[in-house]
Amino acid sequence: MNQTDVVITGIGLVSSLGIGVDAHWKALTQAATAPVLDGDRFSPYVVHPLPEIDWGAQIPKRGDQRQMETWQRLGTYTAGLALDDAGIKGDETLCASMDMVVAAGGGERDVTVDQAILDASLSRDDHDVLLNEKLTTELRPTLFLAQLSNLLAGNISIVHKVTGSSRTFMGEDGAGVSAIETAAARIRAGQSSHILVGAAFQTEHPDMLLAYELGGYLQRGAWSPVWQRRKEDGGGVVTGSGAAFLVLESREHAQKRGRTPYAAMGPVLSGRAPRTGSRLRKALAEMIDGVCNDDTPAMALSGASGAHAATDSEKAVLDERGIAPRGVSTMTGHLKEAQFPFAAALAALAIRNAEPYPPFDPQYEPMCRTTPTAVLASSIG
Repeated sequence: MNQTDVVITGIGLVSSLGIGVDAHWKALTQAATAPVLDGDRFSPYVVHPLPEIDWGAQIPKRGDQRQMETWQRLGTYTAGLALDDAGIKGDETLCASMDMVVAAGGGERDVTVDQAILDASLSRDDHDVLLNEKLTTELRPTLFLAQLSNLLAGNISIVHKVTGSSRTFMGEDGAGVSAIETAAARIRAGQSSHILVGAAFQTEHPDMLLAYELGGYLQRGAWSPVWQRRKEDGGGVVTGSGAAFLVLESREHAQKRGRTPYAAMGPVLSGRAPRTGSRLRKALAEMIDGVCNDDTPAMALSGASGAHAATDSEKAVLDERGIAPRGVSTMTGHLKEAQFPFAAALAALAIRNAEPYPPFDPQYEPMCRTTPTAVLASSIG
């Protein structure tokens, strides 16, 4: 234990299960809680939808709300929850010196314009001319501004006055891992004393599902828990809308503020591996062993997406080490950039409450009867 240890002092969470840490802890520790699903709007695909949100609770100005897309409102709202939870929101000095690391996607497409282009292309052969016509007459100029990935961080700065350095990572699930990894490394190196880090993902938009489906990753038809998804039902991924933001601090900074942390954050490792043969499984085993340092935790908050090769490999490695998995996607859907921050937040809640989560899928997740003193969090893109 030293003064540059990374501790988690604030958590903001939004998913189909509810809003805030208390709602999520209650939902995930009650064995009877069922996932919230919507199988109608995007049939044959199921999604985990956002709950009803009073945006004004964290974004008071309606003008600010209107100029954000849903994923930006969601991220800005959830960042406010984390700042509130850490006792930092409204403290001008702390916010002005606070750094920020965000994982973000590229925004939402104008589906109406996309459809108009596709419809017109059925009756015209000059597709190049058609495309130029539509791009110059149909797209609103502000749309391009709204797509900038770093606008999430910009909106958080505007609304919550977090005006230290800012970094934005793109790259789906890996962006969320890189954001946490970078934030923790900066604190350990003494380059930052307190950082806001996290991501948001809004799946309830056709183009967000299209990218997954073009790759053959989405599950079709009826929902099933993440460990039970069959190849004959599609690619295995069921997405969800949600966000997770964490306030990370050096232990010294938190102590000076008199804040009791949820948990300390251990090593954060990232890497790449081929999905063929046993190479992914071997890489996962090496990373888990490297993180655990011979102190294997009894439980893992797994961000497994349901994609068959990655999910099967992760489950096999966790089973070999006797680590009881809790598949977060079973309850919230896969949250893309927000998946790893969400898993890390849930792991911290288990440490703070000194209680393991019951199985989210009793058929494939064994009970964990020990008080968690360390919890593994994972995410494989």
